[in-house]
Amino acid sequence: MIALLVFGAVALVAVFVVVGIYNGLVRQRNLVQNSWNQIDVQLKRRHDLIPNLVESVKGYAKHEKGVLENVTKARNMAMGAQGREGRIAAEGQLSQALVNLMAVAEAYPDLKANQNFMAIQEELTSTENKIAFARQHYNDSVMGYNNKRQEFPGVMIAGMFNFQEEPYWKITEAAEREVPAVQF
Repeated sequence: MIALLVFGAVALVAVFVVVGIYNGLVRQRNLVQNSWNQIDVQLKRRHDLIPNLVESVKGYAKHEKGVLENVTKARNMAMGAQGREGRIAAEGQLSQALVNLMAVAEAYPDLKANQNFMAIQEELTSTENKIAFARQHYNDSVMGYNNKRQEFPGVMIAGMFNFQEEPYWKITEAAEREVPAVQF
Protein backbone atom coordinates (compact mmCIF):
# COMPACT_ATOMS: atom_id res chain seq x y z
CA MET A 1 0.00 0.00 0.00
CA ILE A 2 2.81 2.45 0.89
CA ALA A 3 4.67 1.50 -2.28
CA LEU A 4 1.53 2.31 -4.29
CA LEU A 5 1.20 5.71 -2.57
CA VAL A 6 4.88 6.48 -3.19
CA PHE A 7 4.55 5.44 -6.82
CA GLY A 8 1.40 7.59 -7.16
CA ALA A 9 3.13 10.59 -5.58
CA VAL A 10 6.16 10.21 -7.87
CA ALA A 11 3.90 9.89 -10.93
CA LEU A 12 1.93 12.99 -9.85
CA VAL A 13 5.15 14.99 -9.38
CA ALA A 14 6.38 13.80 -12.80
CA VAL A 15 3.11 14.95 -14.41
CA PHE A 16 3.42 18.36 -12.74
CA VAL A 17 7.02 18.69 -13.93
CA VAL A 18 6.08 17.77 -17.51
CA VAL A 19 3.12 20.18 -17.48
CA GLY A 20 5.30 22.94 -16.01
CA ILE A 21 8.03 22.48 -18.61
CA TYR A 22 5.49 22.24 -21.45
CA ASN A 23 3.74 25.43 -20.32
CA GLY A 24 7.09 27.21 -20.02
CA LEU A 25 7.97 26.20 -23.58
CA VAL A 26 4.58 27.42 -24.79
CA ARG A 27 5.07 30.77 -23.02
CA GLN A 28 8.53 31.20 -24.56
CA ARG A 29 7.29 30.21 -28.02
CA ASN A 30 4.46 32.73 -27.72
CA LEU A 31 6.94 35.40 -26.64
CA VAL A 32 9.00 34.68 -29.77
CA GLN A 33 5.84 34.92 -31.92
CA ASN A 34 4.85 38.20 -30.26
CA SER A 35 8.37 39.57 -30.79
CA TRP A 36 8.18 38.60 -34.45
CA ASN A 37 4.82 40.34 -34.77
CA GLN A 38 6.34 43.53 -33.33
CA ILE A 39 9.02 43.39 -36.01
CA ASP A 40 6.29 42.83 -38.60
CA VAL A 41 4.52 46.04 -37.55
CA GLN A 42 7.69 48.07 -37.99
CA LEU A 43 8.56 46.39 -41.29
CA LYS A 44 5.12 47.23 -42.68
CA ARG A 45 5.67 50.82 -41.63
CA ARG A 46 9.01 50.82 -43.45
CA HIS A 47 7.48 49.23 -46.54
CA ASP A 48 4.83 51.96 -46.58
CA LEU A 49 7.44 54.74 -46.37
CA ILE A 50 9.69 53.47 -49.16
CA PRO A 51 7.50 54.45 -52.16
CA ASN A 52 7.30 58.03 -50.82
CA LEU A 53 11.05 58.13 -50.34
CA VAL A 54 11.71 56.79 -53.84
CA GLU A 55 9.32 59.35 -55.34
CA SER A 56 11.07 62.16 -53.48
CA VAL A 57 14.47 61.08 -54.78
CA LYS A 58 13.28 60.49 -58.37
CA GLY A 59 12.89 64.16 -59.15
CA TYR A 60 16.42 64.99 -58.07
CA ALA A 61 18.44 61.94 -58.99
CA LYS A 62 17.16 61.02 -62.44
CA HIS A 63 20.40 59.34 -63.51
CA GLU A 64 20.37 57.12 -60.39
CA LYS A 65 17.60 54.97 -61.85
CA GLY A 66 19.35 51.69 -60.97
CA VAL A 67 19.48 52.52 -57.28
CA LEU A 68 15.78 53.44 -57.25
CA GLU A 69 14.86 50.26 -59.10
CA ASN A 70 16.92 48.17 -56.64
CA VAL A 71 15.06 49.70 -53.68
CA THR A 72 11.69 49.04 -55.30
CA LYS A 73 12.68 45.48 -56.24
CA ALA A 74 14.03 44.77 -52.75
CA ARG A 75 10.86 46.16 -51.17
CA ASN A 76 8.66 43.95 -53.34
CA MET A 77 10.79 40.90 -52.51
CA ALA A 78 10.61 41.68 -48.79
CA MET A 79 6.85 42.08 -48.91
CA GLY A 80 6.47 38.76 -50.72
CA ALA A 81 9.00 36.73 -48.73
CA GLN A 82 7.70 33.60 -47.01
CA GLY A 83 8.73 32.15 -43.65
CA ARG A 84 10.88 33.78 -41.01
CA GLU A 85 14.21 32.90 -42.55
CA GLY A 86 13.06 34.09 -46.00
CA ARG A 87 11.76 37.35 -44.54
CA ILE A 88 14.96 37.90 -42.58
CA ALA A 89 17.07 37.47 -45.74
CA ALA A 90 14.79 39.67 -47.86
CA GLU A 91 14.72 42.42 -45.24
CA GLY A 92 18.51 42.35 -45.12
CA GLN A 93 18.62 43.00 -48.87
CA LEU A 94 16.09 45.82 -48.47
CA SER A 95 18.18 47.38 -45.70
CA GLN A 96 21.23 47.35 -47.97
CA ALA A 97 19.25 48.91 -50.83
CA LEU A 98 18.08 51.68 -48.49
CA VAL A 99 21.64 52.34 -47.34
CA ASN A 100 22.65 52.73 -50.99
CA LEU A 101 19.70 55.07 -51.62
CA MET A 102 20.65 57.25 -48.67
CA ALA A 103 24.25 57.36 -49.89
CA VAL A 104 23.02 58.57 -53.29
CA ALA A 105 20.82 61.19 -51.62
CA GLU A 106 23.89 62.61 -49.88
CA ALA A 107 25.24 63.68 -53.29
CA TYR A 108 22.24 65.96 -53.95
CA PRO A 109 22.22 69.06 -51.70
CA ASP A 110 18.87 70.26 -53.11
CA LEU A 111 17.30 66.92 -52.26
CA LYS A 112 18.71 66.98 -48.74
CA ALA A 113 17.15 70.44 -48.29
CA ASN A 114 13.72 69.32 -49.57
CA GLN A 115 11.23 69.37 -46.67
CA ASN A 116 9.28 66.37 -47.95
CA PHE A 117 12.44 64.29 -48.32
CA MET A 118 13.69 65.36 -44.90
CA ALA A 119 10.38 64.42 -43.25
CA ILE A 120 10.32 61.00 -44.93
CA GLN A 121 13.98 60.41 -44.12
CA GLU A 122 13.36 61.30 -40.46
CA GLU A 123 10.36 58.95 -40.33
CA LEU A 124 12.39 56.18 -41.96
CA THR A 125 15.27 56.72 -39.52
CA SER A 126 12.84 56.50 -36.61
CA THR A 127 11.34 53.33 -38.07
CA GLU A 128 14.79 51.78 -38.59
CA ASN A 129 15.59 52.46 -34.93
CA LYS A 130 12.34 50.79 -33.88
CA ILE A 131 13.12 47.82 -36.14
CA ALA A 132 16.56 47.49 -34.54
CA PHE A 133 15.01 47.51 -31.07
CA ALA A 134 12.36 44.98 -32.13
CA ARG A 135 15.06 42.74 -33.66
CA GLN A 136 17.00 42.83 -30.42
CA HIS A 137 13.88 41.90 -28.43
CA TYR A 138 13.11 39.14 -30.93
CA ASN A 139 16.62 37.69 -30.66
CA ASP A 140 16.44 37.84 -26.86
CA SER A 141 13.12 35.98 -27.00
CA VAL A 142 14.55 33.40 -29.40
CA MET A 143 17.52 32.87 -27.12
CA GLY A 144 15.25 32.28 -24.10
CA TYR A 145 13.05 29.89 -26.04
CA ASN A 146 15.91 27.97 -27.66
CA ASN A 147 17.70 27.69 -24.30
CA LYS A 148 14.57 26.37 -22.64
CA ARG A 149 14.02 23.78 -25.36
CA GLN A 150 17.67 22.65 -25.33
CA GLU A 151 18.23 22.42 -21.56
CA PHE A 152 17.53 19.27 -19.61
CA PRO A 153 14.78 18.18 -18.94
CA GLY A 154 13.14 20.61 -21.40
CA VAL A 155 14.90 18.94 -24.32
CA MET A 156 12.93 15.74 -23.67
CA ILE A 157 9.58 17.54 -23.48
CA ALA A 158 10.42 19.72 -26.50
CA GLY A 159 11.22 16.59 -28.51
CA MET A 160 8.03 14.82 -27.45
CA PHE A 161 5.83 17.79 -28.38
CA ASN A 162 7.77 18.88 -31.49
CA PHE A 163 8.94 22.32 -30.32
CA GLN A 164 11.19 23.49 -33.18
CA GLU A 165 14.24 25.74 -32.92
CA GLU A 166 13.58 29.36 -33.90
CA PRO A 167 15.99 31.31 -36.14
CA TYR A 168 17.86 34.38 -34.93
CA TRP A 169 17.72 37.59 -36.94
CA LYS A 170 21.36 37.88 -38.02
CA ILE A 171 23.23 40.24 -40.26
CA THR A 172 24.28 37.79 -42.94
CA GLU A 173 25.82 39.94 -45.62
CA ALA A 174 29.26 41.44 -45.12
CA ALA A 175 28.03 44.46 -47.06
CA GLU A 176 25.38 45.12 -44.40
CA ARG A 177 28.13 45.50 -41.83
CA GLU A 178 29.99 48.09 -43.87
CA VAL A 179 29.39 51.82 -43.76
CA PRO A 180 28.53 53.03 -47.26
CA ALA A 181 31.12 55.20 -48.99
CA VAL A 182 29.73 58.62 -49.85
CA GLN A 183 31.50 60.45 -52.63
CA PHE A 184 30.80 63.97 -53.86
